[in-house]
Formats: sequence, C-alpha cells, structure tokens
Amino acid sequence: MPYRTLDPDKIIGTLEKLERRIQERFPGCGLSKVCAELLDIARTSKAKSLAASEPNFYLRTGIAAFLVLGVGMLIYVASLVNLQVGSENLFGILEGVDAGVNTLVISGAGIYFLVSLEDRWHRTKALEDLHELRSIIHVIDMHQLTKDPSGVSVVGTQTPSSPDRPMTNFELVRYLDYCSEMLSLCAKIGALYAQGTRDHVVIATTSDLGQITSDISVKIWQKITIAQKSFSNSTSKLAGAITQ
Repeated sequence: MPYRTLDPDKIIGTLEKLERRIQERFPGCGLSKVCAELLDIARTSKAKSLAASEPNFYLRTGIAAFLVLGVGMLIYVASLVNLQVGSENLFGILEGVDAGVNTLVISGAGIYFLVSLEDRWHRTKALEDLHELRSIIHVIDMHQLTKDPSGVSVVGTQTPSSPDRPMTNFELVRYLDYCSEMLSLCAKIGALYAQGTRDHVVIATTSDLGQITSDISVKIWQKITIAQKSFSNSTSKLAGAITQ
C-alpha cells in the first residue's frame, strides 16, 4: 500500500527542494551544505535500508552447507560408537548420557549462532547508518544553537565573543524552520530502516532518533514563537506610528 509505508524517493525529493529553498534564501550558508550532506545520506540510505532487510542468499547458502556438514559429521561419529547392551555399568551409562546432552547443547548453541548470524549482520549495518544519521542531527542542532530570537530585538553591547546575528526576525524564523524540517526528515530517513525489519534493537534506535529530533524541534519552535511575537509587536508599533 503506497500510503502505509514511507517512500524513500519522496523523502529524497523533499530534501532536494529543501536544499534549493535554503540556498535561495541564504546563499552559501553552512546550513545548505548540511542539507546537501543529508540529501547524500538519504540517497544512499534508500539502497542501504533495502539491503538491511533483504535476505543474504550467499550467507544463507554457506550456513546451510555448514549445518549439513556438521550434522553429517555427528551422524558419522555416532555410527562409530558400538553399543553393547548389558556390558556397561550404571556409571558408564550416565557418562554416555552426559556426553550426549553436552553435545546436543553445544550443537544447539552453534546452530542458533549460525541461524542468527544474518540478523546480526543486518543489525550491525543498520546501526552504523543510524549512527551517521545521529551525528548529522547534532550538527543541525549546532547550527540553530546561536540563533537566539532575543538577540535580534534586544539592544545591548556586543562583546568580542558574541555570535553574529545579522538576520531579521523574518529571516531568523525561516532559518529555524528549515532546521526543524531537516530534523523531521532525519527521523523519516531513520524510519526507513525500522519499517523493513522486526529487529527490536534497530526499531528502538530509530525511535530514539525520532525522540531526539522531536526534543530539538521543540526548542526550535520555542524560538520561532518568540521571534514571531517580536515581529508582530514591531509591526503593531509601526502601524500605530503610521496612523498617528
């Protein structure tokens, strides 16, 4: 169903348009370069997320061959054992049972390790990609960190270490909104890995990324609200001055 799963092509298209919007509004700014990096991650994530959920037939064939070989060896070893009913005492029988149980336990553990090898391989690849995505989320957070709406309207003395705030309230709102959109798209790229797997670790990591982007977006929208109120107050004062 097209409306029940995320379409990676739609995410890529949205990021391409967002990159153009940022570049047109703020030519040459660092945020547009970050968006270009995120776009590159989205393009590679399309193939990586599919690879993280598709079966690895080469690995499965190797595991199956190894299991068949192992079972064959066990059968061969068992055929070499001579059973002589009535010739063994109770102690010898118990030793044989213990050895058989240990063999079954070790064999079962080995079979489980091999059968789950593909899932763990997929998990490792997905977590590597999600870690890269987590890093760029924090880069976006750094870009909005010094965009303080109170610094636009409040008159004060700049210190040598004060961040530059050349933006107007309108530009600041647009910049912060772009950051929020990028964070939302980061969460959607991460969700591509979750929708193709049932691995609880990958799903939990994706949910964690979504929570991080949501928390940062809350801070951004608090700044946007302050900037919009400041802009509305300035507009009201200007309109009042004109009518007088």
